[in-house]
Amino acid sequence: MRTEHDFLGAVQIEDACYFGIHTQRARENFGDSGQRHDPVFLHAYLQVKKAAALANRELGYLDTDKAEHIIAAIDGLLAGSAFDDFIVNPLCGGAGTSLNMNVNEVIANHALEHAGRVKGDYGFIHPLEHVNLHQSTNDTYPTALRVAMLIYLERIEGGLVTLQQALQDKERTFSDIVRLGRTELQDALPMTAGMQFAAYAEAIGRDRWRIFKARERIKVVNLGGTAIGTGFGAPQKYIFAVIEKLRHATGLSITRAENMVEATQNLDSVVEVSGLLKTLAVNLLKISEDLRLLSSGPSGGFAEVVLPAVQEGSSIMPGKVNPVILEFVSQTALLAMGNDAVIAQASGLGNLELNQFYPLVATLMLNNMSGLELAVSCLRTKAIQGLELNLENIAAHLSDSIAVVTCLAQSIGHEAASQVYLKHLATKQPLRQLILADNLLSEQELDSLLSAEKIRMMGIKK
Repeated sequence: MRTEHDFLGAVQIEDACYFGIHTQRARENFGDSGQRHDPVFLHAYLQVKKAAALANRELGYLDTDKAEHIIAAIDGLLAGSAFDDFIVNPLCGGAGTSLNMNVNEVIANHALEHAGRVKGDYGFIHPLEHVNLHQSTNDTYPTALRVAMLIYLERIEGGLVTLQQALQDKERTFSDIVRLGRTELQDALPMTAGMQFAAYAEAIGRDRWRIFKARERIKVVNLGGTAIGTGFGAPQKYIFAVIEKLRHATGLSITRAENMVEATQNLDSVVEVSGLLKTLAVNLLKISEDLRLLSSGPSGGFAEVVLPAVQEGSSIMPGKVNPVILEFVSQTALLAMGNDAVIAQASGLGNLELNQFYPLVATLMLNNMSGLELAVSCLRTKAIQGLELNLENIAAHLSDSIAVVTCLAQSIGHEAASQVYLKHLATKQPLRQLILADNLLSEQELDSLLSAEKIRMMGIKK
C-alpha cells in the first residue's frame, strides 16, 4: 500500500494501482456501476494529453526529461487495448473532473515507472503540476468528446457507404421482380422489389451525407480555454500550439473555437449531431421493421423475404428461426432515439459557464455512436447481403390482389374493373382467368400491364 494526500486528507492506495487519490475518492463517492468509459473516448483523451505535453515541451514550459516520460507513458497506453485503471463511473458529478483526474494519475504513474521511479513519487512527476499543465477538465473533456465523435462519425460514414452499396446491389438483382406494394398494411399497387431496395438505399444515402456534414459541426474545440474559456493560466503560445499538436496527433481536421467562452458552455453542436444520428436511427428502424414484416412466417405470414438464418430461435420450438439481426438493429435505433431526447434536455440544463451534465451527454452520445456503428454493420453483413426473395409467395400474393384490378382500371375503366373483382370474390376464380375469359385484355396486354418494365415507367405516356 502507498499513502497519497490531498487537501481533504490521506488515502491508502494499492501498490499495483496506477490511479491515485482523486480516482479512489471518486470510486468511493460514485460507486462502481459496472460501466466503463468508451475506449474511443479514452483514446481521444490520451491524445489530448499528449498534445498538451508536446506543446508544453516545445515551448519550454515542461522540463524535457519529464515531458519525454509523460509522452512515453501516453504512447504506451495508446498502444494497449486495456484501460483497466480508468475506473471512475462515467456519470460522476463534477462535469468530468473525476475522469480528468483519473487520466492524469494513470499517465503520471506510468511516466514514473518509465523514469525508473515508484508509483506515487509525485515530487518528480505530478498528475496536476505536470500532466495537467495549462489544462482544465473544462477544456480537455469537451475536446476529447469531440475528437471521439469525429472518429465515430468517420467510421459510421464508412459503414453507411457499404450499406448503401449492399442495398443498391439488391436493387439491381431484384429489378425485374414484380411484387405487391402495400399501404396501411393493405394491398396497394404493383412495384418491383428493386424499387423497394432503391428507396432504402436512397434514405441511407441521405444519412451518409448528413453524417459527412456533421463533422463540420463538431470539429471546433475549446482546448486552451481552461476553466471557463478565458484561457486563465495558459500562455497564449500554448493555446495556439496545442491545437496544432492535437490536429497532427489525431490526423483530424480540428479547429480552435474563436469564442472559447461560448464553446465551453454550449452543447448545441453536440445536440445537432445527435439529431442527425437520430434520423439515421429512424431509417434503420424503418428498414428493419419492413423486412421483419415481409419475412414473417414462414407459413403464417408474408414470407416474401428470406433472411439469412444466423441462430436458432427457440429453446422449445424446433426449427424456429427469428429475425434477430433486425430486432437488434431496431432496439439499437429505439435506444438512440430515446437517448437523443435526454441529450437535448441535459444540454439545455447547463448552467452559466459550464454544463454540469457533460458526463451524461458524453456517455449517451458515445453509446449511440458505437451502437449505431455496430447496427449498420450487422444489418449489412448479416441481413442484407444474404437476403433472398420467395418468388412463389410474391407471385401468389400479387396474382389475385386488388392491385391487379387497379392496373386493369386504366384500360377498361373503374366500374368495369370493380365488377371483375366482385366476380372474383364471388366465384373464387383467379383474376387472370376472369380477365382473359371475358376478353377484357389479351394475354400479351395483361402481361405488359403487370410487367416490371411498365411499372418502372414513371407515369403514363400519352
